[in-house]
Amino acid sequence: MAILINLFTRFKKQIETSDHHTEDALKTHYYKATFNQLFAAVDKIFHEDADCRVTTVSKEHGEIAVEVSKPFSCFLIVTIVSVRPMETAVDFNISSERFSLFGTYPDLKKRINSYYQRINQVHTLLGTGKNS
Repeated sequence: MAILINLFTRFKKQIETSDHHTEDALKTHYYKATFNQLFAAVDKIFHEDADCRVTTVSKEHGEIAVEVSKPFSCFLIVTIVSVRPMETAVDFNISSERFSLFGTYPDLKKRINSYYQRINQVHTLLGTGKNS
């Protein structure tokens, strides 16, 4: 049964990180930073990335929408939420219409992990998941 679930997961074309995700790498990441500090850093990361085009920035809602062109096209929404004065959460929702014989999910997961790694270089990671 687990093999069948893994096979279907492999062909998913959308991933959303959350506190309760089954994969640790795809759980919400919490950072030691204010909302404004983290929002500015994430916004800068995507504006400086040549493969990304920021389409919408809504600081009031804590969201940044990004069109990613390489290595394949996908759409990304970054959600940034202040949890406590110096604790801010970052979640991603990424999707693609791309078809792959080997599945799109692994590539989307790699992309999310690379974005988290970029944020980790700028801000201190407090933990992942609800009990960070």
